[in-house]
Amino acid sequence: MLSLNVGLPGLLRSAEREVLSGIRKHPVAGPVEIGPNGCTGDGQADLENHAGPDKAVCVYATEHLAYWSDRLGLPFAPAAFGENFSVQGLAESEVRIGDILEVGAARFQVTQPRGPCFKLGMLHGVPDLARRVQEAGFTGFYLRCLAPGAVSAGMPIALVERNASHPTIAEVVRVTYHDPDDVAAIDRVIACSPLADSWRGALERRRRKRA
Repeated sequence: MLSLNVGLPGLLRSAEREVLSGIRKHPVAGPVEIGPNGCTGDGQADLENHAGPDKAVCVYATEHLAYWSDRLGLPFAPAAFGENFSVQGLAESEVRIGDILEVGAARFQVTQPRGPCFKLGMLHGVPDLARRVQEAGFTGFYLRCLAPGAVSAGMPIALVERNASHPTIAEVVRVTYHDPDDVAAIDRVIACSPLADSWRGALERRRRKRA
């Protein structure tokens, strides 16, 4: 893990609006306790869409930062996407729903992609950034905490369990944002038991409308 990031909700402003958000994170050096409800010292303003046991930790791959810097002409550093874990080598095309990861004594399970919202665009002054993230597929993903523990930047992240039949984060992003008519793939995602209930519910509602 390159950076461990936390932040409490604060005001986020643009020319059009002002909202309370916990998207603004900052790197911390010392150990941080992480449990089912997330990181000590971290918080969310929107508890319906950005909190809960299935979203205890947000993860983003630092390999994507150069892509965004090149296209938007802005400096992007760890924590720029509101993530708790800034990592290398955990790309959306490789990580699968249900993957079990260990960081020290803490154990986590991959639950869903990160669904980018308008606050990401407000943070960087790029109003359509959420749409761009969906199109690029560089969403990041969420973890639930299976075993609590203290975590620090620089600690290795170990993949300890994987079901190769489970969809990747990239596959879930594809059927959610790009190929809503791929019914077979949607059914496969819905059937994946470790998937976050909220994401499954959204896909199930879409599936019923197309039945």
